Parts: sequence; structure tokens; C-alpha cells
Amino acid sequence: MSNAPESQAPKPQAPRSEAQWPRKPEVLARRSVATSRLFHVESLDLRFSNGEERTFERLTGSDSGAVMIVAMPDPDHVLLIREYAAGFEDYVLTLPKGLVDPGEDIVTAANRELMEECGFGARSIEPLVELSLAPNYMRHRMQVLLATDLYPKRLPGDEPEPLIVETHALEELPALLAREDFHEARAIAALFIARDRLRGDRDGGPRLW
Repeated sequence: MSNAPESQAPKPQAPRSEAQWPRKPEVLARRSVATSRLFHVESLDLRFSNGEERTFERLTGSDSGAVMIVAMPDPDHVLLIREYAAGFEDYVLTLPKGLVDPGEDIVTAANRELMEECGFGARSIEPLVELSLAPNYMRHRMQVLLATDLYPKRLPGDEPEPLIVETHALEELPALLAREDFHEARAIAALFIARDRLRGDRDGGPRLW
């Protein structure tokens, strides 16, 4: 507890209105720097509201979006997959995820990815939150969905090898965080958000099962 006089205690600040934020930078030029099968690197020449000019580079993502699924075979456990991550040249533990195909909504995409990667479908799929990753450099958004009331259903996917599916207790997140193979920030955030949502439901909200 602080011993500072009450008059010296910091006062909470009200949120800024949109009119108080700086004006968004003006895009002076936009150039394609590099393109591959998966990535498009774009260069932006920007002029900020104070007159400063900078060049930024970014990875543009799929306009269709992507989904990540917190799939629960029962009220206490979640399905994780072990897959090869080329960025680390090693296998990692993460949540099932994938791109939204043209013509799909996020619920349909989430159920399809769950069937392809875990061998289960879900009778109930609920959007939880939208996450980004490294927004200074990437235009990429991930929709996190909670899938419950699972049933066996396998669809062929595009993975180069069968994925290993593991079941972990949702309340044992500290043990997961201590593992060297579980470190994807989006998966960690998704599990904490799902856990807190379910705790709230069980403490007084409507039950999901």
C-alpha cells in the first residue's frame, strides 16, 4: 500500500476520444517488394501528422482471415496438436487453426479445420475474440472460437503428415507454459481467454454443456 498523501496519488485518466488521437499517416506511395507462394511484402511511404516521413514494410495477410479453435471434448480438457513449425525447424504444441476458404464463414471454417486436424466436428461453435500478431509488421487477424459438444468426424486436410492430437486439462495452463514446445502467443492467449470465459459461465452464467 502506498504511503503517499491522498492528494499526491495519481488520478485515473479518462479514455481519449477519437478527436484527441493523432491523425492517421498519409500513404504517399505503396510498392510490392516481394511475393512468394505464401507471403506478400509491401513497402509503405508514410507522412505522419507532425510532418515526419518514414518507410514501413509489412506482410499482407489473407483477406479471408483465419481461425484458431479451442476444442473441448469435455468441460475440463482441450485438444492440442503437435505439428512441424518451419520457423523454428522443430515440432511445437499449439491449437488447431487455418485459413478461411473463399465462401466460408468463420464457424464453417473452424469446424472444417477441426475435422481436418483433430478428427472431430463440433455441434456448438462460438466466436470468442479476434487476435492479431506483430501488427507493426503484419496485416493478419485470427478469429478464436470455442468448440464444444464434439463428435468423431475426419476430413482430409493439406498437412504433409498426420498431426498428433493431445488432450490437456484447461486448468493446468501453468504446466503447459513451462514446456519448451508450447510458446505460440496466440494459442496461449486463446486458452486463457477461453478458461476465464468458462469460469465466468460456471460461476453464474449459462452453462455451455
